[in-house]
Amino acid sequence: MGYRNIVIASGATLSCREDQLIILNENNNKVPIEDISAIVLENQQSRISLAALEQLVSSNVTVYLCDKQHIPSAVVLPFYQNSTNAVVIEKQEQLSVPQTKQVWKQIVVAKIQNQGRCLKERGDEEGNHYLMELAKTVTSGDIHNVEATAARYYFRRAFGEKFTRTRDDGRNNGMNYGYAIMRGLIARLLTGYGFMVIKGIHHCNKYNSFNLADDFMEPLRPVVDLFVLNHMTGDDNLTPELKHALVNLLGVDVLSGGQIHSLNYGAERMIQSFMRICQQEGKELMIPELVQLRQHQYE
Repeated sequence: MGYRNIVIASGATLSCREDQLIILNENNNKVPIEDISAIVLENQQSRISLAALEQLVSSNVTVYLCDKQHIPSAVVLPFYQNSTNAVVIEKQEQLSVPQTKQVWKQIVVAKIQNQGRCLKERGDEEGNHYLMELAKTVTSGDIHNVEATAARYYFRRAFGEKFTRTRDDGRNNGMNYGYAIMRGLIARLLTGYGFMVIKGIHHCNKYNSFNLADDFMEPLRPVVDLFVLNHMTGDDNLTPELKHALVNLLGVDVLSGGQIHSLNYGAERMIQSFMRICQQEGKELMIPELVQLRQHQYE
């Protein structure tokens, strides 16, 4: 599994040769493809060969394309990479309504708990306790929309009473960028395991091609939030350094099944656990738990 996250912030030409990504710009570089987890093509003057793009995607590298505002707007996904794609989709379609409601309950509980852990990391023990207790009230399918109640409390507690997610604020820009990175990671993992990403557990917008990815990225949002709270203010611009740090959140530690892993691998274990549920071989999702934001150390 790759561990390096690359942001192409200036004009560059990318190609692949002998299992190496060749980056030609003011600082020419070669990077082993097997070492790469994700690459963000931010500068719209950059060029990449189709052969390189295909090799990156087939090597499970998440490739993000950015818009004119330098925000990830698309992710390149493998097409029929999984040889049992049709079988996986059939299992996904056969999930019962009670099963999907239980899966969504687990996602919402984990999201609220990670929001609590985010507040705890910021020194807010009271806010953490409230959210942990609130998470216990989530019912199957979250029919009482506890997720929304938790979100209102959490954002005011973390960012201040006047903060809203719609205002023009540097912290919102940081969160939007980080959320897009998490969404792309989950979309790539789901596609790699053969799932139909357009069919969600809870999200069901017919104009959204990533409903299932939007379901499973929910518990990862507080990881981005914690970084933004620690490193950004409302007046900050989203600098290249901050963008690179947000991409590198894919490599921070999370707790997964009682073990410390990178977020990248913890997210994969979550998707593997969903696969077991679809195959009627398990009932519990293995959802990453937020810990201190430190880069995972590979042995």
